[in-house]
Amino acid sequence: MGIDNARLRRRYELRLKKILVVGIVIGVVGGILPSIIVGKVRSSIQKKKYETEITSLTKEKEKLTKEAKAKKETVEAANLSVEKLSSEDSDWSLVLVNESHPLDTGYTPEVAAITEGQFVDARIQEETAKMLEDAAAEGLNMYVVSAYRDYETQRGVFNTTMVDWINQGYSPLDAYDETKKSVAVPGTSEHATGLALDIVSSTYDALDEQQAETAEAKWLAENCWKYGFILRYPVSKSDVTGIVFEPWHYRYVGKDVAKEIMEQNITLEEYLEQ
Repeated sequence: MGIDNARLRRRYELRLKKILVVGIVIGVVGGILPSIIVGKVRSSIQKKKYETEITSLTKEKEKLTKEAKAKKETVEAANLSVEKLSSEDSDWSLVLVNESHPLDTGYTPEVAAITEGQFVDARIQEETAKMLEDAAAEGLNMYVVSAYRDYETQRGVFNTTMVDWINQGYSPLDAYDETKKSVAVPGTSEHATGLALDIVSSTYDALDEQQAETAEAKWLAENCWKYGFILRYPVSKSDVTGIVFEPWHYRYVGKDVAKEIMEQNITLEEYLEQ
């Protein structure tokens, strides 16, 4: 009987050990699996977070790269315009200056007076004077209200016009957009080249579309090409030039080109694209 009891005890102890071992294993595995699952979930969330951040940083980098490239191209274009204007090449008078083709703000042409307080690029002084003299000989009375304007003067004109829009109830942003339609943003104005003139009738000096109805404006529109000028911002061309119809703004481009542009009723932008 003693032997049998001893055997039963040993079997019981072995079975108990097995149960304990299995329990420990199950407990360990049970503790590891939740940790593994939680770890994987956390890893997935972290991965998505990193992917989002990387995507955002990549887009920001691309944006900055594009802006830097655009700025570099703008500077290069501005410098090229200065080189062309300063050269002795035959097409110096065809340099395009607008919102997408800026002019270096430091450019200063050699100027000559055409009327008291008004100056133009010295190379077009003779033709400009001739045009004004011939108009006067026809009994017309016109005067130049603006010719060469440096960067600071252009900025003053732009700011004053913008303030006028704001005083009419426009928001600063809307006022800026409205101003751009009739006044070039500083650095993009043809007046800085010394090749542009604003000419009005002495009987009607307002800078609006009614200027086109004056005898002086009609004579200029018909004869300006003979002196190398074009009506720079013609009617129904604002989608091309970015500037509204200005029957007072004339730009020197040379006699041959002026004749072609006026005959075809196109803009300088369109001519240069041909």
